[in-house]
Amino acid sequence: MIEAHGLAKRYGSKTAVDHITFTVQPGRVTGFLGPNGAGKSTTMRMIMGLDKPTAGTVTVNGHPYAKLRRPLAEVGALLEAKAVHSGRSAFNHLRALAATHGIPQQRVHDVIELTGLESVAKKRVGGFSLGMGQRLGIAAALLGDPKTLILDEPVNGLDPEGVIWVRNLAKHLASEGRTVFLSSHLMSEVALTADHVIVIGRGRILADTSVDDLIAASERKHVRVRSPQAGDLAALLREKDAQVTTPEADVLEVTGPDAASVGELAAAGRIVLHELTPIKSTLEEAYMSLTADAVEYRSENLAGGAGEPPRDGSQAAGAHLAEGPAASADHAAEPHPGRHSADTVPASSSPEVNDR
Repeated sequence: MIEAHGLAKRYGSKTAVDHITFTVQPGRVTGFLGPNGAGKSTTMRMIMGLDKPTAGTVTVNGHPYAKLRRPLAEVGALLEAKAVHSGRSAFNHLRALAATHGIPQQRVHDVIELTGLESVAKKRVGGFSLGMGQRLGIAAALLGDPKTLILDEPVNGLDPEGVIWVRNLAKHLASEGRTVFLSSHLMSEVALTADHVIVIGRGRILADTSVDDLIAASERKHVRVRSPQAGDLAALLREKDAQVTTPEADVLEVTGPDAASVGELAAAGRIVLHELTPIKSTLEEAYMSLTADAVEYRSENLAGGAGEPPRDGSQAAGAHLAEGPAASADHAAEPHPGRHSADTVPASSSPEVNDR
């Protein structure tokens, strides 16, 4: 379990993390989301004792990281995949870590096999691709078989098979009662992996809720309809105060009534339907709506207009909402290899070694 109380970090005049309080529970995968500069990496570094909080406390399994007697057996972390001696082989890197805790060499072989590194275990890590570096970082995080796993962008650089493998690994570890805390900018992957999410923006917690609740709170009734009588149906729908747009010929996108109501209205008007599809909101849409005012670095949308996320004001029901502005600067993560482990994982077939 990870517990933070009033956790804050300032760098000069910049507030990276602004007195946040949260708990990452065991037995589930918790996603840690936020725009660039939101404070995610700084928070993870404070959890791992790499940055000293300006205020507040954070503990792992009831103790500050620095007080853990056998940290590799308590918490494994992947914060910076390239934080290894480039001249060492993958095997020697893991063997050196294992030696600090008296971990047997067989465990090194086990995590090498688990992460698909067998064919490159004796090669220098300086020549590894980004994906191979990620696998080595995960292997190091798995080494001590800890109770808690912290992964910062674990699928970065991995091929599709590797992404699925990380997803299965995270779910399996959580099913064993371990604490799994991971950050990612890939909302579709978080939606498939996480049970719970903590969303941070400008150093403050914007939401701390289940994935399903976050999506449901931002969801608007939206239906796609295809009909050769689209014009007639649109007129009927507008009489019922529905919002109707026509993205293409014979297609309507309806906001307001649900699919059943649209179908009943069409039947009453003897209108033929070729398609009637309820459109569900996604985690990405819920996230973009929630963080619309917390994006520090905003891009221009070259396809037409400023690239701003939707600003419909929706916020997650049951979520913890931050109030008021806060300056932010996410401190760049410094090298630190992670540690953690599992013995049996229902992963997909043995990973391809080249993640390029």
